[in-house]
Amino acid sequence: MRTNLLGIIAISGVISLMVSCQPQAEKQEYNQDHMLYSTIWYQHSPEMQALYYQAFNIAGERVRQQSSHKTSKPKAVVVDIDETMLDNSPFQAQEILDNREYSTEFWKEWTSLARAKALPGAVEFSKLCDSLKVTLFYITNRFADEAASTLKNLDSLGFAFAKPEYLLPKENESSKKQRRERIAEQYDIILLVGDNLNDFSEIFENRGDDWGSGLVGKNKSDFGSRFIILPNPMYGDWEKNIYHTRGLSPQQKDSLRRSLLNGFR
Repeated sequence: MRTNLLGIIAISGVISLMVSCQPQAEKQEYNQDHMLYSTIWYQHSPEMQALYYQAFNIAGERVRQQSSHKTSKPKAVVVDIDETMLDNSPFQAQEILDNREYSTEFWKEWTSLARAKALPGAVEFSKLCDSLKVTLFYITNRFADEAASTLKNLDSLGFAFAKPEYLLPKENESSKKQRRERIAEQYDIILLVGDNLNDFSEIFENRGDDWGSGLVGKNKSDFGSRFIILPNPMYGDWEKNIYHTRGLSPQQKDSLRRSLLNGFR
């Protein structure tokens, strides 16, 4: 009996050793390295700063020109908030440092702090609109429960129109079409400013296989006149054309990103 018991123990040890020597499936960790260069550029590049000043200088000139024109309704400008008026690159940087995927909970942890900095030229532009008696509306896809901290953030930086009546957060859908239409019922929208094509018109919401470049070409005369677009290489609706579907592994996402690179060989 003792011999049999020792044999069983020995066999069990061998089996355990064999199992431990089997190659283990690699843990699929989320990797944000693809965000590294774009976030560094956004946080430190003087070219980024220059592009924002350039955009808001042009926006200011357009508002000055339009403010003297007579219209049947009062004039308004519509702006996005994130990466248009407020700099959320610390949130992107923290995602990289923590090697974590985007989540609404983590995003709200950031916005609740009301610590985003103003982007170059943004505060001055809001004050210019105010001085010219052009109402500025903030249409954002931040949620309604972020409104208080968002207004606190805007007000602390000296933005004009940092009041609830000028802030239109996300409601039931991400599309900003209905919110723009509500403003247009009472105001003549003379300019829209944003970092995403969807900030300007619903025509850009279904971009197609060409990523929306055809739509941009058809409406090229609006850019710099009615639409002022700002640089955001960190994220945007353009990402949908990379992945097409949810639930992809980090390796699958990396493979799709690499497949889109056009080299010369």
